[in-house]
Amino acid sequence: MTALILNLHPTIELTDEQFFQICQNNRDLRLERTAEGELIIMPPTGWESGNRNSRLTQRLGNWADADGTGLTFDSSTGFKLPNGANRSPDASWVNRARLIALNPDPDKFLPMAPDFVAELRSATDSLETLRRKMQEYINNGVRLGWLIDPQNQQVEIYRLGREVEVLQSPTSLSGEDILPGFVLDLAQILG
Repeated sequence: MTALILNLHPTIELTDEQFFQICQNNRDLRLERTAEGELIIMPPTGWESGNRNSRLTQRLGNWADADGTGLTFDSSTGFKLPNGANRSPDASWVNRARLIALNPDPDKFLPMAPDFVAELRSATDSLETLRRKMQEYINNGVRLGWLIDPQNQQVEIYRLGREVEVLQSPTSLSGEDILPGFVLDLAQILG
């Protein structure tokens, strides 16, 4: 089952608060909203993708706990990007200093782009749609992004101000200077 996209514009233009309330009233659905106002309803993943995503989030969280400079978020966290889109990356990280400076409402979507995002392609995800989403993240200020594609055994690395780098069958990924010291072992994620 692929994502369902509802084009509400121009009939309905949801405010940020209305979109937030729709998400709160439908907690069993994973919803996103594009910058153009399209509502995206994503199906749940299969158990294998869920397990891979859990491992990714766990390892990022373990590193963040030890590092202490930021917070990690799972796929249920909503971000309001500068272009107006509401997105929920599979895993993300935000520098703690940025959060403190912003002082966002903890019960609402974060009104910012994360510093780091990871998207893990599931069997139902369109690769081209995920690539557009990754580029949207970068265009909105994400500094480092990983598109992990188990079907093709590859990872696309997105960096602010640089061309996309494609790695075929990598064994690990480095958090570079965005997540210093973080190395993600891909054996149980790509495997």
